[in-house]
Amino acid sequence: MKYSLDTLSDRLGALALFRGILKTEVIEKLIKLIGSDRKNPGDFYSLWGSFASALYAEGGDLGLLVKESVLNDKNPYILSKLKGEKVPAPIDEALKTELDVLSAVTEITPETVLASWKSEGLSGWDSSPSDLSSDYSDMLSTLSTLGFGLYRKYHAFKVKDGKIVPIKHPDHQSLDSLYGYQKERAKILANTEGFARGLPASNVLLYGDAGTGKSSTIKACAWACHDKGVRLVEFDKRELRNMPDVIERLSYLPLKFIFYIDDLSFAAGDDSFCELKGILEGSAATKRENAVIYATSNRRHLVQETMESRMGSDIHLSDTLQETMSLSARFGLTVTFSKPEKDTYLDIVRHLAREYGIEMDDGELCTKAEAFAIRSQGRSPRTAKQFVQLLTVGI
Repeated sequence: MKYSLDTLSDRLGALALFRGILKTEVIEKLIKLIGSDRKNPGDFYSLWGSFASALYAEGGDLGLLVKESVLNDKNPYILSKLKGEKVPAPIDEALKTELDVLSAVTEITPETVLASWKSEGLSGWDSSPSDLSSDYSDMLSTLSTLGFGLYRKYHAFKVKDGKIVPIKHPDHQSLDSLYGYQKERAKILANTEGFARGLPASNVLLYGDAGTGKSSTIKACAWACHDKGVRLVEFDKRELRNMPDVIERLSYLPLKFIFYIDDLSFAAGDDSFCELKGILEGSAATKRENAVIYATSNRRHLVQETMESRMGSDIHLSDTLQETMSLSARFGLTVTFSKPEKDTYLDIVRHLAREYGIEMDDGELCTKAEAFAIRSQGRSPRTAKQFVQLLTVGI
């Protein structure tokens, strides 16, 4: 190792740029361990066990944990880079020095710590050495496509109580797995690919019948472009009030974000209507270059109307109706997904049956598929998939 353990303990305590790493439980316990008084075996063994236990909870590999912590650390250097600002010379020099120190930490093994001891039976750990200067340089070179921190690790997120949280196990829906509606999906994919390249992109409304694959299309298009820097952020309608703040928090990142709203509609007088209207109109508070809105709805006009509201007593009734009907017009691209005709529906069934390995006479398959559609909510890709999935288990 380049440093003795005592020296390394001191150098870790002096970290400035990556000081946040010192607050992680594993590194806190490591510093106590390598800086402990070896003349007191009882304390040393206790610190050893405490460190090993904390490391096991994080996977058991010290080198990998340090590497991930370094690449995810939100420090002044990376923030300047993300904002396209010039990095001050002292911070640039600190980066080189501290990455050198932290690279040495990835080399710490049980044998290194026990070099002057004859101890047996202690719990060990793995440590994968890393050249963190090289790893950090690689990360910086791919910021615009792979992102930084959580946005590098995950590609789908949701907003919960105003906070952006990763979806750790998203449905990696691929376009190849979706059958039918090729023309409709081609429009949305072209818009998404242009957005990824930094071209002007439209907000998109996917309107149509339930079960036609609107949500799946959005997820599949986002996944198709994730390696080009596109990330999906899902909003519940109740979270629309937090969208301007989320836009602001993501504005410094070089990635592209699709704000996804599923099953969008508003009751009369819903405050969320005005929130979304202002965002779609691009008010000063919500002006954005790295975010677009993709929404799905079963309603062509997004505000639910009653006969009373349509026949109401408003003196300027036509203006009021125009206001409520105009929200959908603020989406630059509207794509309609209608329920498939019989032939298209049966083609989808056949495609899925082949995909799932179903062997059945075509006439029998089509007859059963039609009967299932009648018993269900009519023909749709969702109905076709449900039917085929039931066939796989013999129902």
